[in-house]
Amino acid sequence: MEQAHVEALASKHHKIADRIEQEEHRPQPDMSLIQRLKKEKLRLKDEMVGH
Repeated sequence: MEQAHVEALASKHHKIADRIEQEEHRPQPDMSLIQRLKKEKLRLKDEMVGH
């Protein structure tokens, strides 16, 4: 079960990374959104490393 949890976290991490990249390529990126997404991505990474 722990492996499934880590895989779910990795999937979310990847989706957030994709969303950040999309936002960064917009003509006027929402920097506050990017900042929130990066914090969430880091939180997920920390949780994955903790397992």
